[in-house]
Amino acid sequence: MTEPHPNDHRICVRCTIAGHVQGVFFRATAREVALKLGIAGHARNLPDGRVEVLACGQPEAVHQLCDWLRRGPPQAQVTNVACETVELVAIAGFATG
Repeated sequence: MTEPHPNDHRICVRCTIAGHVQGVFFRATAREVALKLGIAGHARNLPDGRVEVLACGQPEAVHQLCDWLRRGPPQAQVTNVACETVELVAIAGFATG
């Protein structure tokens, strides 16, 4: 296993997004945006109608994704986004589920 480069300061943020965010390609579009930004993690529907996003990557990229989550894709109507920093997770790729 290789040690991370000293300048490789990565963070992980977990966000829950409320509003009309299921059935509007929110997860798929979040995945596209995350991959373009070099972010690993996941986007999944929650039983209460919200979407959860875990985003791990460079701080600036994660913040850009968090800004996008507040808008979402054109069909979405985001009413609330709550994000918290979580422990760094070793994860590759970006899954939807």
